[in-house]
Amino acid sequence: MGLAEKLGMGDQPVSIDWDLTPSDTFAMFESWGGKDQERIRNNSELHYYFYIDNWSSPAKLCLMERGVKHAKILAHIDCPQEMLKNCVSRQGKDMRDQSYAIDEGIKQWLLEKIIESEDSSRIALVDNSVPQEVMETGLPRKGDSLPTVETVRLRAAGGVVSELEAATLAARIGCYDSRRNPMGNFRNLLVDNGDGLTVTDGATGLMWQRGGCDLTTIRNVQKYVAELNDQRFAGFSDWRLPTMEESFSLLEPRVNAKGVHLHPCFSKEQPFIFLADQRKPGGYWFMDFKQARAFWASGTIPGGFGRVCRTM
Repeated sequence: MGLAEKLGMGDQPVSIDWDLTPSDTFAMFESWGGKDQERIRNNSELHYYFYIDNWSSPAKLCLMERGVKHAKILAHIDCPQEMLKNCVSRQGKDMRDQSYAIDEGIKQWLLEKIIESEDSSRIALVDNSVPQEVMETGLPRKGDSLPTVETVRLRAAGGVVSELEAATLAARIGCYDSRRNPMGNFRNLLVDNGDGLTVTDGATGLMWQRGGCDLTTIRNVQKYVAELNDQRFAGFSDWRLPTMEESFSLLEPRVNAKGVHLHPCFSKEQPFIFLADQRKPGGYWFMDFKQARAFWASGTIPGGFGRVCRTM
């Protein structure tokens, strides 16, 4: 019986990276660097490693699955506590981080008792099931009586935006920005289009995609937009990436139950999105719906998510 089968993963390959440590993963997955200058180039790339969780007593030996978008403990391993304690003490206890790399002794124990053994009784699987996201909008529908709201037309064409311009933009149009304009609160008038795919904002005249595409590069997100238009997504062929002003108009001052500064009609699966704007002197602009702010970065590794809009 292979490790994947023991974990209930079927034929999925599970190759343990015995040299990967908790500290390595920060460089690889958080700052997009890596041990020995390795870089993660695919958002479906997965790494598996064992580590000791010493945050609570008794310590736990964990099997971790790590990717660009997630860190998931697959199982706790029933390893002798004395081995875990000795491994931790040799590395020196650090109160700032209680995640420890395994040593050669634990590696050999794992190979004998877990990897090469038919006995799976020492493996306690962790339930990582994720509740399905609620996508009910609670919004008015077309034809419903709607309140009067002030309308505004925002810049629709992508351009080059400097950091100084980005820092003052939300305040100029009365939108929320957690760092630059925390008192802002743009008043939207969102209407459910009844297609399960889009909503329309009567305040800006924009139709928005409620979901979007997965983490990708600037080149691939541009292909994604082109494909939506070729397929006439939601019946239209003029979809585009939003400008910074347009994306700021969606931000809400309070975090919703999904953990983002958006109306809950939007999916949480696009926590930060590509914008139509580039940065001067270089880079691409993104809107971070978790932190409620604009930021810039490379458009390549790993890039960002995509959510499109169109002008009505």
